[in-house]
Amino acid sequence: MNRQAVKIVRRSRRRIRIRKRVVGMPSRPRLSVFRSLSHIYAQIIDDLSGHTLAAASSRDEGVAKTAGAGKTGVAKAVGAALARKATGAGIAEVAFDRNGYRYHGRVKALAEGAREGGLKF
Repeated sequence: MNRQAVKIVRRSRRRIRIRKRVVGMPSRPRLSVFRSLSHIYAQIIDDLSGHTLAAASSRDEGVAKTAGAGKTGVAKAVGAALARKATGAGIAEVAFDRNGYRYHGRVKALAEGAREGGLKF
């Protein structure tokens, strides 16, 4: 197996381990993060009903223009935008699902932006 395939398999194993513990309930939905090479996506999910309650990404119009410090700055702005949408939907507390990614860099910046926006996790 090549190096990229090994990385994908390892991340999927970490993802499964995390998802055993992190479950989104209506009172405390799950904040899920997806990171690609050029963009970052986050959504708040109620796992019992299977619905996305709020979502934000770096591809949204207002988000990418407000941040200026590279990908990490954009990730922080995505977290803040998601927090604004969540508080508008009446969500104050979430369970953080890093989706198998290490908690550093863009994932950490998104979490900090969401915390500064008023979400608790």
